[in-house]
Amino acid sequence: MNVAVIGGGAAGFFAAINIKDNFPDASVTIFEKSTKVLGKVKISGGGRCNVTNASTDIAELSAAYPRGGNALKKCFGTFNTKDTQAWFAARQIPLVAEEDGRVFPASQNSQTIIDCFLDEAEEKDIQVKRGFGVSEIRQRDTCLELDLGSWRAVYDKVVVATGGSPRREGLTWLEDLGHEIEEPVPSLFTFNMPLEGIISLPGLSVEKALVSIQGTKLKTEGPLLITHWGLSGPAILRLSAFGARTLSERNYEFNLQINWARETNQVTIQDHLEKIQIDHQKKKLTSIKPYGVPDRLWRFLLEKNGFSLMSSWQELGKKALNRMVNALSNDIYKVQGKTSFKEEFVTCGGVSLKSVNMRTMESKVCPNLYFAGEILDIDGITGGFNFQAAWTTGFIAAKLSKDL
Repeated sequence: MNVAVIGGGAAGFFAAINIKDNFPDASVTIFEKSTKVLGKVKISGGGRCNVTNASTDIAELSAAYPRGGNALKKCFGTFNTKDTQAWFAARQIPLVAEEDGRVFPASQNSQTIIDCFLDEAEEKDIQVKRGFGVSEIRQRDTCLELDLGSWRAVYDKVVVATGGSPRREGLTWLEDLGHEIEEPVPSLFTFNMPLEGIISLPGLSVEKALVSIQGTKLKTEGPLLITHWGLSGPAILRLSAFGARTLSERNYEFNLQINWARETNQVTIQDHLEKIQIDHQKKKLTSIKPYGVPDRLWRFLLEKNGFSLMSSWQELGKKALNRMVNALSNDIYKVQGKTSFKEEFVTCGGVSLKSVNMRTMESKVCPNLYFAGEILDIDGITGGFNFQAAWTTGFIAAKLSKDL
């Protein structure tokens, strides 16, 4: 059996290696259009490679995917985060989990994962052809013919693992076969706020805040990081992932609401501030920071909302107190644009799951054609979830419908 894997990234290599485990006599070739393989593995996690997440609860795992989560529930029954750790452990690659659930190789170096894949490919005699892009796939009876530019080749089975495409044109070759395509738009990005004074506090982080998009139901909570261009951190990245399509439609211009108090009941916030007034009447507003708001941020919020830094708590009248409640619970900023999160570009969109048998990862419209990884309309939040989707779909695709 001749098998072609299109794409030399995480999902492509994982699928190819597992195909050889399932079918030792098969001939497997990976085609990568660029000169480098496993590029995203190299840069993931700041060069450490966040291979998966420590969560083992299927419902919790599925909830980490703005798109594709429900479809992945059954897939995780076949191959999940525990299986990922066992797979690498069997190849003498120990993994370690951090407090936030992210899992890295113990070496803290992505090259460890790259070397593992390259060694496995060499040991299993998997051919890796760099500089070969596939521009078209044609059905030839039960086989598939690949147009590789200067030549064509016929294969019994083909796995498409080309990663996410930032533009729809990059998916035309699959659409031409009859696959439904979900429009690709960016996911996992930070917010640009060039006109907002808060960018004067770059590097300042807040342990947890509630964030939402004004005029929508989009909201989340988590750590925030102020940057010299706007806001980043897990809460913002999660919001960008779940709001990927909505924010694209708004051309990335919208109002962001931040609740620094993490308390939705304004009466509760007011009671909290009134207690501070009673207990610390003569102290300056700057000396008591409600809800653990960092000092520099608290000073910024006070000035932004017209408070004097020299004022004491006992000087606050009812209107001033209401203004402070609003500053803590409904702080609004104008977002004007986005920035990719580091170099880890993730897309929302791709081949619609309606066109794929998720039990096998085989195309519903083109027999013997399979999919794995971000080429599918599946994407997760940060924390190792996107790689886990690549391992899971790659593992299932590698069965090539065997015993299914």
